[in-house]
Amino acid sequence: MRGGHTDQQADGAMKVLLVLSPDPELDSEAGERLTRQLRAEIAELDVESIRPAPGGPTPDGAKGTDPVTLGAMVVALSASGGVFTALIESLRDWLGRSSARNRVSLTIDGDTIELEGASAAERRDLIDAYIRRHTGS
Repeated sequence: MRGGHTDQQADGAMKVLLVLSPDPELDSEAGERLTRQLRAEIAELDVESIRPAPGGPTPDGAKGTDPVTLGAMVVALSASGGVFTALIESLRDWLGRSSARNRVSLTIDGDTIELEGASAAERRDLIDAYIRRHTGS
């Protein structure tokens, strides 16, 4: 839903589904390393929790986890105190430091924003609008 409504848990935390899609030219080991690095940076923020997103069963004959499932995590954070904005800023910085074509998507209540390959100004405008929708600011 749009208009500032957020996915709230009973304890007042906002749940954000974050999916890292590494550059398709990277091998799976590099993708796993990127996921660990991003998760570590997010964990340094004042988030309530960060955990892998529940994935579906691995198809028969599949080797390992697919890159999307590997890079999917649920971040629970306080709906107040600017933690959501700090998360967005951290993601923006993280993407800006990489020369690879990585993509990060965030979903709150079915409202998804994908961050990739846009100019810094375009990313800022998209992110600012997304933040306003989910914080009411």
